[in-house]
Amino acid sequence: MAGCLLALAVGRAQAQTPLNPEQPWGSWLVGTVQLPGSPTHRWGGFAEVQVRTNAVFRDYFYHELKAGASFDIDPNFTAVIAGGRYVTSDYQDLGAGPLNAEKRLWEQIILTQYSHRLKLEHRYRIEQRWFTFRDDRTEFRQRFRYRLNAFLPLNHKKIEPGAVFLAAYDELFLNPRGPVFERNRVYGGVGYQLDKHFIVQVGYVNQANYNYTTTQGQFVLQNTAAKNNVVVNLTYKILRRDAPVPESLPSQPD
Repeated sequence: MAGCLLALAVGRAQAQTPLNPEQPWGSWLVGTVQLPGSPTHRWGGFAEVQVRTNAVFRDYFYHELKAGASFDIDPNFTAVIAGGRYVTSDYQDLGAGPLNAEKRLWEQIILTQYSHRLKLEHRYRIEQRWFTFRDDRTEFRQRFRYRLNAFLPLNHKKIEPGAVFLAAYDELFLNPRGPVFERNRVYGGVGYQLDKHFIVQVGYVNQANYNYTTTQGQFVLQNTAAKNNVVVNLTYKILRRDAPVPESLPSQPD
């Protein structure tokens, strides 16, 4: 099942990039600290730093810092409120300052489903976004996001110390002001939980932006807007001494 999900993710991502095959691969470097909730401590949280480059591990142009709090309504239903700062620059002229800086607040609900091995996560998010551009213009936008995330441990029944697992997701970004279908993000990767605290994941993500074509009334991929990226993610889980350690999914908060 996970192999099918991973193949589907890669196949869909490749199908999104025919308009810009010459665009170089980029990279996303992600560091995450998580405090999972538990039956005895329902409150949790996270903090994350992310850096993106236009080429693989070089030509830096973007970073984001974000953090949030979570509350486990029940073991499979979690509410989250979080915020962050996102800065985009011109990798060819970093000294000129950011092209834009965004402050973002979001609210989300996460529903998890656990089968014998396959783990599914449905994430529903509403975002409020405040932009400041280089020319001092400001703008406010909203966005809705839905992500289906799947994990499959290969050598264990759960994602726990020593487990190797596959991960895949597809996420839709919707703009209430239009064009409604704004972005699609597809990911496939493999991960390993080193011990009770550290998890590393390496994968591939394709992010495609869409625009509305008025001549045909259809959403089509913007030219040079879809980009392939290598993703490296290191997660550190904070564990409470007096609480049991439930299985928690190593989802990327982005």
